[in-house]
Amino acid sequence: MNLSRRSFFQLALLSGLAPRLWGSSPAVAKRRVRVLSRKRRTVDPWIEISKDALRHNTQQVSRLAGGRPILAVVKNNAYGLGLENASSILAKFPEIGGFAAVKASSCLKLREKGISKPVLLMGLTPNEHGIELIRHDIQLSAYTPDAVERLTPLARKAGKPASVHFYLDTGMGRMGMPYRKALPWMKTVASSPLISVEGTFMAFTEDQEFDLEQLERFKDLLGKAQSDRVPTGRIHAASSNGLYHLPEAHFDMVRPGIALFGAYPSRPDEERGKAALIPAFSLKTSVVRVARLEKGDSVSYGRNYIAEKPTWVATLSIGHGDGYARKAVDGAEVLIGDKLYPVIGAVSASHTLVEVGDDKTVDVGDTATLIGPEHPAIHPNNFADTVGVSVYDVLMHMNPDLDRVVI
Repeated sequence: MNLSRRSFFQLALLSGLAPRLWGSSPAVAKRRVRVLSRKRRTVDPWIEISKDALRHNTQQVSRLAGGRPILAVVKNNAYGLGLENASSILAKFPEIGGFAAVKASSCLKLREKGISKPVLLMGLTPNEHGIELIRHDIQLSAYTPDAVERLTPLARKAGKPASVHFYLDTGMGRMGMPYRKALPWMKTVASSPLISVEGTFMAFTEDQEFDLEQLERFKDLLGKAQSDRVPTGRIHAASSNGLYHLPEAHFDMVRPGIALFGAYPSRPDEERGKAALIPAFSLKTSVVRVARLEKGDSVSYGRNYIAEKPTWVATLSIGHGDGYARKAVDGAEVLIGDKLYPVIGAVSASHTLVEVGDDKTVDVGDTATLIGPEHPAIHPNNFADTVGVSVYDVLMHMNPDLDRVVI
């Protein structure tokens, strides 16, 4: 994605975030990051989560969806932002109608956190947690041929019906009941007195032409089910990609994930024109060493970087073990104060190096921002394009053990 500096500043101004992202001068900006570093009293990397950005993105998603309820997908630790922090913030927004995750443990954590909005488990219901899931009013995905046999004993022991969404496979070939076999199966599941059908959904392959075929298969099956008076509940199909590119698949509610967290799902230039998002997180760390190299000196494994002249380099306390991509050496930059510095050498498990240049312009203890909304070069979509990885990898591979700070 080629997000220009001008476009980025316009977006920040419109969102009201600019005063927080840039100071009145480079000196003020640098002083601000140092104060934050001292307050934290740690050199370990951390993630900052912005409530304002989450609110902005939720409102943009809601506008695109025509005001339909949003079933917020918080799988994979809320796309790296942290399940409990991100979900607690999102739950306060009226546009959010509920949450979806793919692991039973994630769904139960939402309830433990006090979230009362509907929660959908999009994965298989594990027998060992089935009773607890039903008792906590967590909606389950029904897609196996033996769904009735699996769920009714659990519902009986829980003392209440199991609420389910039909999960239909229209061509993704990953999860769901194959659409060709679905109608008689749906009738059987819906006829059980211990099962209550609350919804029906599918997943797109995100192949533009085939998505349309999937959509027709889904609509045809829904029409037959409704003709046979099979309950379908709330219908949902559009993830973040469908939200932007398949308005005819918005149905009763939409099911975005990455868009809520501020990254564009597939075609950023086009998507930004429809609804501009703000990354809701910043990946930050501290400078832990600053040293001057002489000509011929090298850094890191493999001596991938050899100084051609005397130059300063800085070591950052973050590596691929924390979720920062190894391929960052292929052109990525890091923001320290108000200046960008190129990543050099090799990203090791725990450290990353940047070339500072002829003058020593950074100090030990300075804050370095590697990914976030603070500069177009480190926007998650731009970072992903620069180093040749998926933007989903940029978010989801962040170490869950990193501190997450809500701002």
